[in-house]
Amino acid sequence: MRFLGSHFNKAFKVVIEHEGGFVDDPTDRGKATNWGISQRAYPEVDVRNLTLKQAKIIYRDDYYDKFYDKLSEEIAIELFDTGVNMGVRVAREFLQKAMNLMNRNEKNFADLEVDGILGKRTLAAYNKVNKKALLKVLNGLQFSYYVSIVENDKTQEKYFNGWITRS
Repeated sequence: MRFLGSHFNKAFKVVIEHEGGFVDDPTDRGKATNWGISQRAYPEVDVRNLTLKQAKIIYRDDYYDKFYDKLSEEIAIELFDTGVNMGVRVAREFLQKAMNLMNRNEKNFADLEVDGILGKRTLAAYNKVNKKALLKVLNGLQFSYYVSIVENDKTQEKYFNGWITRS
């Protein structure tokens, strides 16, 4: 079992407030979901009967990165929620992209490779950026991603208002 981070329990609570229980919407690309765990992502799991305790284990093991405990609680929750909604790699890449946008043409640090791998260079860059501004940039990237989904598939527009009210 992986390390249970100091921000994890609060992040989990935030995600569950957004995700809720079982839903089987035929237009949802993830297919049936329960507690935000989709049948598409977990074909081996009986999502209809998935318990909250089981969902928490999946989130802890597959979505929460122990790296997030080195970040502010607010940023950790944002990245975790983004990972649940868009994919873990997307959330990690958003962090790296956001910091590259904020590094003032490499005056604060050398551009990060946007590879979704969170390590020492990413943490060093994180420690040099304004956290309130970073949260805004992360939300902007998330918003743009949602817009592109809807622009490319109008059937997804019905989810847009729910998506943009997340963290």
